[in-house]
Amino acid sequence: MGVEGTLEYISDLLSSVKKKKKKKQIHTVALKIRMDCEGCARKVKKVLSGVKGAKSVDVDLKQQKATVTGYVEAKKVLAAAQSTKKKVELWPYVPYTLVANPYVAQAYDKKAPPNHVRKVPATATVTETTIDDRYTNLFSDDNPNACSIM
Repeated sequence: MGVEGTLEYISDLLSSVKKKKKKKQIHTVALKIRMDCEGCARKVKKVLSGVKGAKSVDVDLKQQKATVTGYVEAKKVLAAAQSTKKKVELWPYVPYTLVANPYVAQAYDKKAPPNHVRKVPATATVTETTIDDRYTNLFSDDNPNACSIM
């Protein structure tokens, strides 16, 4: 096998590395879009269907939600949805069973779908508990300056 065989082997090895492409994964991107009527829903569905790599688009007018499934990126879907001149954001709601403290002020949202709350970072519950601690200490028996009515 000499030098020529070795060079041929290395050449084949390098060309096989170039041929391998990274396989894209299927993603699901959910958006909250302000839609008033069926015409708005059709317009949003048409625009989101035009995104490169989109396999299916589901629009729920009642929940104001659009879901795009396929080989798509969230940034591209969001940019396409914003081209409709409607108020758009990534779907901010999660099931309330996944949130540690679902009824803190930042998470509770009256506009949320049933059994869902707004997704908030874990630091939001820390600020709520510090405020609650001040009120419990205010009426504590251990506090000499506490309310004497109780």
